[in-house]
Amino acid sequence: MYIRIRNLREDMDLTQSDVAKILSCSQVGYSYYETGQRDVPTDVLIKLAALFNTSTDYLLGITDIKEAYPKK
Repeated sequence: MYIRIRNLREDMDLTQSDVAKILSCSQVGYSYYETGQRDVPTDVLIKLAALFNTSTDYLLGITDIKEAYPKK
């Protein structure tokens, strides 16, 4: 999961600080998510999926399909 979060962030040309501001956390706290030193809380996982326009299943490694689920 952690590599996917980093790759998606880099694909969007965002820094860790950019994403940390969006998530309302510190850059160091966000870096812990990317390195696997801290588990990503569910609410943060949902925010990351929305930010990167993907599904939580993709971030968690359950699927390799990047596209977000269609809204009902």
